[in-house]
Amino acid sequence: MPRRGGQGGARRSKHGKGLPVLPVRDAVHFPEHVNTLLVGREVSLRALHRALEESRNVLVLTQTDVGVEDPTPDDLHRFGTVSEVIQVLPMPDGTMRVALKGLHRFSAERVRFEAGYIRATGSEIPEKRAGGADIDASMREAVRLFEAVMQLGKQIPFEAMQAATHEERAGALADLIAHHLPIRPAQKQAILEITDPRQRLETTLQLLNREKDVLELQQDIRTRVEEELGATQREYYLREQLKIIQQELNERDERGGEVSEYLSRIEQSGMPIEVRERAESELRRLERSPSASPEAMVIRTYLDWLTSLPWQHASEDRLDVRSGKEILDRDHFGLEKVKDRVLDFLAVRQISRSLRGPILCFVGPPGVGKTSIGRSIAEAMGRKFVRMSLGGIRDEAEIRGHRRTYIGSMPGRIIANIKQCGTRNPVFMLDEVDKLGMDYRGDPTSALLEALDPEQNDRFTDHYIEAPFDLSAVMFICTANLLENIPWPLRDRMETIHFPSYTEDEKVRIAVDFLLPKRILEHGLKEKDLKISSDTIRHIVRNYTREAGVRNLEREIATICRKTARLHAEGSKKKLAVTAAVAEGFLGPPRYPFGTKSENDEIGVATGAVYTEFGGDIVSIEVALTPALGPEPKVILTGQLGDVMKESAQTALTCVRTELSQADVQPKVSHDVHVHVPAGAVPKDGPSAGITIATAFASHILGKPVRADVAMTGEITLRGKVLPVGGLREKILAAHRAGIRRMIIPRENLKDLSEVPKNALDQIEVLPVRTLGEVLQVALDVSRKARNSRR
Repeated sequence: MPRRGGQGGARRSKHGKGLPVLPVRDAVHFPEHVNTLLVGREVSLRALHRALEESRNVLVLTQTDVGVEDPTPDDLHRFGTVSEVIQVLPMPDGTMRVALKGLHRFSAERVRFEAGYIRATGSEIPEKRAGGADIDASMREAVRLFEAVMQLGKQIPFEAMQAATHEERAGALADLIAHHLPIRPAQKQAILEITDPRQRLETTLQLLNREKDVLELQQDIRTRVEEELGATQREYYLREQLKIIQQELNERDERGGEVSEYLSRIEQSGMPIEVRERAESELRRLERSPSASPEAMVIRTYLDWLTSLPWQHASEDRLDVRSGKEILDRDHFGLEKVKDRVLDFLAVRQISRSLRGPILCFVGPPGVGKTSIGRSIAEAMGRKFVRMSLGGIRDEAEIRGHRRTYIGSMPGRIIANIKQCGTRNPVFMLDEVDKLGMDYRGDPTSALLEALDPEQNDRFTDHYIEAPFDLSAVMFICTANLLENIPWPLRDRMETIHFPSYTEDEKVRIAVDFLLPKRILEHGLKEKDLKISSDTIRHIVRNYTREAGVRNLEREIATICRKTARLHAEGSKKKLAVTAAVAEGFLGPPRYPFGTKSENDEIGVATGAVYTEFGGDIVSIEVALTPALGPEPKVILTGQLGDVMKESAQTALTCVRTELSQADVQPKVSHDVHVHVPAGAVPKDGPSAGITIATAFASHILGKPVRADVAMTGEITLRGKVLPVGGLREKILAAHRAGIRRMIIPRENLKDLSEVPKNALDQIEVLPVRTLGEVLQVALDVSRKARNSRR
């Protein structure tokens, strides 16, 4: 290493408080040269911000060890360059791209941490001037060697060579060459620390000579290696080049055929003019792109989708109303409202071809035939059937697709299913629309608004296709268990049809006419091999299922069919007649005792009828009064009650207290009131249990048991008024299944009794009420006069 020049002539820095220090790892900055670097370390960012707040000057010091991630003052050289910050560009990842222009050398005497960054004080090193014939000769030799190094292959800008040619200062020339010469940082640091221009130029000449010798030796080695390649290697390279040339010629022929094929597919697809223009534009891009490039593959996939969509192809509707009715009646028992709506649509289409496809929403408990009737509708209309399950979907792109800027992007599931079915007018079932989710990826419910709006869906735009597709001919059918879970804007675009729960007689009829023949055929049996009477089916319905639909009933029938098939496989050829006893042998002991009403009249326990997404059911609501443990009595509500049901319970308790106070019966105000709704693992909500809670509370206070054969439903107000509720049909059917013989309902719900099957009404006495007093009179067999007598 050459001897470093002294620092004579150093003068004290103009920066009295010192300068912020910007540590760099693998670079050395020289005066009068611009350097661009990416600043990301916290200590460097803070120093940069401090420099911008002060004089925009920063001291650049190179680290002694490039592997140190968080440098301290001891990890830095004490000789650096004062640079001016001329440009700062913040980057998205929090780093900064900075342009620095070197000003002069600087000798740091004290380097320390200050406020999270490094600061240094020291002396400026002014640049000396050197002249004479020997200096001129050294400068010319340095320029010649620099040009030779550049010509030997080093990546040095031509502008640097021009600047070196016109430089007249020895020290500045040495700095310029060291700045552009690809040498190690330690060698550059050594040149930076030499303050004498003459000695700095001599050291630079030595480095240039060594670099030139290394490059010449490297070129000589490469030449000898290439000369040693024999005829075999040369022949191999020539054959490889010939193969590539032949591939290029074939690819050009294939590319022409590919373009012609796409043009033919575009013409045959029948796409609208605006879509065709877009497809032809993409085809021109494909023709200009390299065959194996990623962009070409993306364009091919896009064109495949565009040309595969059924822009004009549609199924021909079967507009025979009688034939449609026969198909619907053949596949489904009951469901008259749904069948009437479909037949109305067919009748109107028979008269007017311009009617848009209806958008229906089937709402009802599981297993009542919402999904299966969609297939029957498609068959009755002569259309193809598409089913798309929406349960659990949270990403908007599942509905409307991803934009083509994303790798692996694809169209949404609506367009994908339309392409798969091959027609533009299928019966499209969106199953479980009430189970859609929403998170940071978007709201798929909002994405459905355009598809399910008859005024907009003639120009439905998928993010991937980026062209309008006409969905107005599609017959959309949505299914849901609960209407309340569907957002109102989406619900407003659909025509809602409620699917009621099946009655016991309907389940027996469906099992005998539909489920049993289907399962016998699926299990390889014949009708003569197995006979299940209607009474046995009714026994299975009552004791092995508890549902609104018939899914569990079908499973139990399948179990009997499997047992029968096993008997046949073991050699038994006798015809099996399944009785109730045989069914219990196959299915095990009864799971649900028929009629779940309480056996005895009890104090503080009332039976309420509820409606869930699985149909109607009855629950026993319990109320208990215990001495208050604290200074104030509390109302305790348990059983996973929702907010609405909790408020309904509070209202019911207050109403009872008011009612009994007016009757001169003083409630136990110093007692805690505990209201519990059994099946605590099942969430419950809604206001319809109001009169049930009030009855159980009044029963406990009056010491009068509630009649076990009475069920009730209705919302209660603070004034004791009984308000109407929903789901009355399912609630009465649930009470009928449970063996209830008297049902209290709000008087305003009398109009809904027309939907209740006659056989259920024949066996249940329906008692309409207006006030809580009427409820207590029926449920507790107590009148206001009787309540007064209990004072």
